[in-house]
Amino acid sequence: MRFAKMHGIGNDYIYVDAAAEHIDDAPALARAVSDRHTGIGGDGLILILPATQGSGAHARMRIFNADGSEAQMCGNGIRCVTKFVVDRGMSIENPLRIETARGVLEMRWWLGCDGRVSDVEVDMGAPLLSAHEIGLAWPEIAGAAQIVARNWPQTLHCDDARVESGATLVSMGNPHIVFWCGDVARVPIEVVGPAIERHRFFPQRINVHFVEVLSRTELRMRTWERGSGVTLACGTGASAVCVAGVLENRSDRAVRIHLPGGDLDLKWDAQDGRVRMRGPATHVFDGEFTLQELRVLDAAE
Repeated sequence: MRFAKMHGIGNDYIYVDAAAEHIDDAPALARAVSDRHTGIGGDGLILILPATQGSGAHARMRIFNADGSEAQMCGNGIRCVTKFVVDRGMSIENPLRIETARGVLEMRWWLGCDGRVSDVEVDMGAPLLSAHEIGLAWPEIAGAAQIVARNWPQTLHCDDARVESGATLVSMGNPHIVFWCGDVARVPIEVVGPAIERHRFFPQRINVHFVEVLSRTELRMRTWERGSGVTLACGTGASAVCVAGVLENRSDRAVRIHLPGGDLDLKWDAQDGRVRMRGPATHVFDGEFTLQELRVLDAAE
């Protein structure tokens, strides 16, 4: 099976042209190739497929986390899908339209000095803000139309990280919870992240973000990603943080967000209500993965 390893500011996935390669069991393949010791190594697997007839898209993507669960969207991943599609001549339309579980999203792309796609702006769509759309089973706010929860019901054991008790919840096609704190570097995210991800309030699990406000136009964040754990970046998460900052009047509608892997520029447009994200897409290498290895790994489990 031929593949490409790509990343968006460190959020790395294995990309496969699923029209050219036969994939029997995508969740099992995702677990095998994502393993950083016995596989290729990555935050998950992204399949690139022909668009559904009548969708108006130029290509379709499916995203599988490192644990094999399927995600609805990936902001860093879709930038790399754009690079994959354009650089390999599958389509050179600009804007390019990619079909996702969130719907068809539009990409604008720019070429670098090597003549290949270097930067992509993603129209992430409008945020979903009701409890029903986010997928909450939080009794006190189950009927709310906009979720700024003033009290998280359990103490976050974060030493001296100064995490505030409230949280903001946003869906960008997948669910996110945002906690505000004084110093994201001090949050023991490997401990609190998985506990919140699998909390009973979130039957579909949830992406967890800790955010530090540097100014009205500059934020810093760290992420525990649903199904993948600690990641260097999360594009849908950065989009959710942009929205959350406006909802709580902590930041402007246009912000630069610093993530461990690099920076993303976000804007929540006041006119059309859509979030737009711009950032790089980087190709690391192409390779081949022997599917016999997948069968060996499955047998070992």
